[in-house]
Amino acid sequence: MSSVLLKNIVKRFGDFTAVHKTTLDIPDGAFVTLLGPSGCGKTTTLRMIAGLLDPTEGDIVIGGRRVNDIPIHKRNLGVVFQNYALFPHKSVAENVAFGLRYRDVPKADIPRRVQAALELVQLPDLGARRPRELSGGQQQRVALARAIVIEPDVLLLDEPLSALDANLREDMRVELKRIQERIGVTTVFVTHDQSEALAMSDRIVVMSAGRVEQVGAPEQVYNAPASEFVANFLGASNIVPCMCTRRGPEGATLEAPGLGAIAVPAARAPKLREGPAKLVLRAEKLQLLPEGAPCDGRITAPAVVETVDYQGQTVRYFVRIGERQFQAINLIEERPFAVGARVVAAFRPQDCAGLPGT
Repeated sequence: MSSVLLKNIVKRFGDFTAVHKTTLDIPDGAFVTLLGPSGCGKTTTLRMIAGLLDPTEGDIVIGGRRVNDIPIHKRNLGVVFQNYALFPHKSVAENVAFGLRYRDVPKADIPRRVQAALELVQLPDLGARRPRELSGGQQQRVALARAIVIEPDVLLLDEPLSALDANLREDMRVELKRIQERIGVTTVFVTHDQSEALAMSDRIVVMSAGRVEQVGAPEQVYNAPASEFVANFLGASNIVPCMCTRRGPEGATLEAPGLGAIAVPAARAPKLREGPAKLVLRAEKLQLLPEGAPCDGRITAPAVVETVDYQGQTVRYFVRIGERQFQAINLIEERPFAVGARVVAAFRPQDCAGLPGT
């Protein structure tokens, strides 16, 4: 296992800066996800770690060694790309063994290591097949086996699940995390899929326009977003302009139109000062109730349902509270509320976060 340290790295392509000055510390054995929309710089950052791109400025350190001038084949990295990059004319076993043949591995040890890698990805009996004879999920496992068979210091994964269908993606993300935890390899995973990042990561690095917006554990990034971009990109959020009327060690009080005074915990409002602010309320934390239903001490406001987006187990509502439209994502047991229904919108103050206003 090796740590990865990016020290003030910059990547420019002519006049365009793809990655602005970025410093990032990835600990030994961690599963760290670079998350963001297309063009945010996450894949460019991964390719600089891999040695496929040279940084314009800054240093890349792996296992305590500066690797800027070390080519990819000498960095001992396992890499899995979006398209798997398997050799169609080689068998599964030959694909997995490819990296070993260019390392100082005794020839007699190669079959044993290949078989161990195939067993780890649960393909022990498919070594003789060609990639075209495998499903997409099996090809993804072969690519992973090829990456880990060399016993890499760092495993780099560039959107490896994006070519799979939705159900298989969910299965494979569980399997991928299981394998990573079993072998304990430091892993850098690139994705634009928020659910993948939240489910798999020890730490998430949210990126936008070549800059790091926030770094933290999944629950921290989700529950206490550091910026409006993070709040919007990770899940569905209601962001309400308001005023911070008091700030103390225990938290902050936000006055929001139509909602009244809301006491936000300090951990979810670390940057707030008295003055203009923004209230962040996740859509799934806004519960819609029939008029007259018990609210258990939650903050409530009368609302009118304007749009119903039925999704099976859940339903997404757009409701009008005062002059503003809110989203609410609720579990349902029977029928959803109908358009035009008058309901009560309820939420707990501890489920809110606060951001500085503009």
